[in-house]
Amino acid sequence: MIPQEKLQSIVDHHRDIEARMAEIGGGGDEFIRLSKEYAELAPVIAAIADYSSCLGEISDLEELIAEPEMRELAEAELAELRQRLPGLEHALRVQLLPADTADRKNAILELRAGTGGDEAALFAGDLLRMYQRYAEFKGWKMETMQISDTDLGGVKEAQILVSGRGVFARLKYESGVHRVQRVPE
Repeated sequence: MIPQEKLQSIVDHHRDIEARMAEIGGGGDEFIRLSKEYAELAPVIAAIADYSSCLGEISDLEELIAEPEMRELAEAELAELRQRLPGLEHALRVQLLPADTADRKNAILELRAGTGGDEAALFAGDLLRMYQRYAEFKGWKMETMQISDTDLGGVKEAQILVSGRGVFARLKYESGVHRVQRVPE
């Protein structure tokens, strides 16, 4: 169970930021800083709202169980909410983890075809297209810094600058060797 005082302090801080932004009005460095902090807290506030709402509904249903005519319906809903609660609590705990300061930064994605000749270069090209589609899906911008293509449409080597919101947070674990092995017929 997450302490309600901690959650309430986060909600109060979010409201305080909103009030300070309203006082300042649009523009200025302070307003920009507050806007960023406000936007970063939005997913946490949403997770707190979902979690608190579920807890409130559970409390209300526990009171309804005392009434005989509502008992069966309340017990069915209560069981469903109690199953959802651990997932909501986990999602909230993840949101409450401190963010890595590098998570907001951009990333340079490097791909190199390993041993395997044209097959390895084709696979590296497939990986590059996969990352490009993922970047498009996330709304990120990809800028080719350097690329070395093959005649068959593969990629020997590529360096791509990926910029946008949360790029490094998503891509920082994309490292290592990827290998494809094709089995002849």
